[in-house]
Amino acid sequence: MGAPSVSYKKRLLAALIVVATLFAALIGRLFYIQIIQSDALQERALSQWTRDTSLSAARGNILDATGVVLAQSGTAYKVVLWPKSIEADERERVATELAELLGMDYANVLSKVSDTSKQEIILARRVEREVIDQISARKLGMGVGSAIDTKRYYPSGSLFSQLLGFTTVDGVGQSGLEQKYDKYLAGENGRMITETDRDGNTLAYGVQEIIEPVDGYNLVLTVDSVYQAALEKACKEALEVNDAKTAQGILMNCKTGEILAITTQPDYDPNDPPRNDAELLASVTRNRIVADAYEPGSTFKLITLASALDSNAIDETFNINCPGYHIVNGEKIRCWKSGGHGQQNLFEVAQNSCNPAFMAMAQAMGVETFYEYIYAFGFGSSTGSNITGEASGIVTHQKYITENTLARIGFGQSIAVTPLQLATAVCAVVNGGNLMQPYVLDRIVANDGTVILQNEPTVVRRVISEETSALVRQIAESVVSDGSGRNAAIPGYRIGGKTGTAQKYEDGKIAEGKLVASFIGFAPADDPEFVCLILVDEPQVGTIFGSTVAAPFVKQMLEETLRHAGYLPEGSEESVAVPALTGLTIAEAEDALEELGLVATVQDDPSELVTAQVPAEGQTAVKGSGVLLYTESTSIELSEEDSNEPELVTVPNVVGMTRLAASDALAAKGLKIRISPEDQTGEAIRQSPAAGESVAAGTEVLVEFSDTNIGD
Repeated sequence: MGAPSVSYKKRLLAALIVVATLFAALIGRLFYIQIIQSDALQERALSQWTRDTSLSAARGNILDATGVVLAQSGTAYKVVLWPKSIEADERERVATELAELLGMDYANVLSKVSDTSKQEIILARRVEREVIDQISARKLGMGVGSAIDTKRYYPSGSLFSQLLGFTTVDGVGQSGLEQKYDKYLAGENGRMITETDRDGNTLAYGVQEIIEPVDGYNLVLTVDSVYQAALEKACKEALEVNDAKTAQGILMNCKTGEILAITTQPDYDPNDPPRNDAELLASVTRNRIVADAYEPGSTFKLITLASALDSNAIDETFNINCPGYHIVNGEKIRCWKSGGHGQQNLFEVAQNSCNPAFMAMAQAMGVETFYEYIYAFGFGSSTGSNITGEASGIVTHQKYITENTLARIGFGQSIAVTPLQLATAVCAVVNGGNLMQPYVLDRIVANDGTVILQNEPTVVRRVISEETSALVRQIAESVVSDGSGRNAAIPGYRIGGKTGTAQKYEDGKIAEGKLVASFIGFAPADDPEFVCLILVDEPQVGTIFGSTVAAPFVKQMLEETLRHAGYLPEGSEESVAVPALTGLTIAEAEDALEELGLVATVQDDPSELVTAQVPAEGQTAVKGSGVLLYTESTSIELSEEDSNEPELVTVPNVVGMTRLAASDALAAKGLKIRISPEDQTGEAIRQSPAAGESVAAGTEVLVEFSDTNIGD
């Protein structure tokens, strides 16, 4: 037989190459499947052989300082579907039964029951045991089952609602401390892995593996439910009796910085937050004590007083004559009292809350010194409380502060603070001079008792001397015993404090009839432990004074606080029980109060009937203090110390103008131009305050121009 032809050899070689290529492709494919895709395919295989169900971890508890549980996770259940295990002719029945028992839309349930593209579907969360038992009784087949779930409960209802916040349906923190410390509270979910056949049905003798969930850590707070209940009661009464927009309150331990109670009214129940009304939800969940900045008004005078004394700008011999106004750079800034207070000493200016006196103190310090104290007291920056949503307030940079603005800051205008900032600063004023960092979380604890995190009182800095603090305490105590804060006096206890009322602004102008009335008090005045601030936003009834709208409720709060803390009242012959006055005419009520040595605070016709009173019947009051009387026709009467301020003006846009044109444009608005350095020319390139901002008439506007002439 002859040798193979060349063509035959070529065909053989080609066949070998083809076979080799096929083998190479096969080997490559095997390598790809067994090595590259092994994990993914193994996972797909396991998903076909097993059913993997999540087991929810129990979310950690939140407790108050005494161990009262404020938030906890209870056992609930979730309804789970395995659509491939539901027969086609059973889907409508299953959907009908489940929709009825769970209160869900039938069409939605049917679409999920019929969705065989998914191995497992969670149909409903946080289902009670009774409903699960009813589902089991309907015998809906192997395609419908349940697993353990958790549900968040708030045993005290609305107590601490803004502070605690709430969780989503999936148990994730959505607001408040629930959101802030979610990573500690959440824990780690477990898994239940069950062997199934190709249709997803559980094997009768299959293996089941359970990976137990790890429960979350517990939060222990500094707050006390007893103090909180008292504060919420006081703020709710202040809200209702004054027909106000909101009422806010905070109680702090001034020695440690611990927040003992904090609230904004109206509030909500975190067990059932209004999830379907986004605007309402945002309003009632907002923790305004830390999130909202406002002009503090005369409560800020404690800061001015402490700063002026500590800086030696004034001393105990301070004396001033108040003619009813104070002139600054040609602008007459009026005192709240028409005609003025006349000659006053240091104690009297605080008792009278005299605006000109505090303007003089601010001017005596000067911008640089006063601003050092403003920043040292913590204004213009976060307090570091770690409460969700905390704001920093508004402190205008000192290079833009004119003499007029400085004077206004002295009595609590032209500066915006949060209630928490003010309370923290006043703690420093009265505790001996140390600014304490406020905090609400005491510790984080694991279920076995291991402490994960422990907070301690932290001194941020010393702001004023102990001697200054002691003197300010005496002066503030005299405000309550002999001055405008007399309605906060508590029989048998030494109380100090300061009233305050501030205008609110809309579109750069004073909003007629819209005020914020407040009172900040501390006790015991000789060795303070507690500081309480209550702020009433837009009260709509009664003569509006911080001393009448807010002080009685701070008195109520501090009295309950001192008694609960074990402070016993000293004997006093100056206190009397307030009688029942509702239903009497104003004239009759005035006579009844006069017999007891009390004074009626009222603005209505003597023949009208009393519909509400503060303090309430049976509460004690110091002789000489006032009792607020309300009638159906009680209306707003602006009479507080900060109500006589001029309207603001809007700053015009001068960018692009020459020096002369800019000066004329500002002068037309009652404003002054300031150019620094003075030799600038060209066109205006920037200004401060910016165009559109609202400032007091007479304010200087700093304008920078494009060119500067530099001499040889």
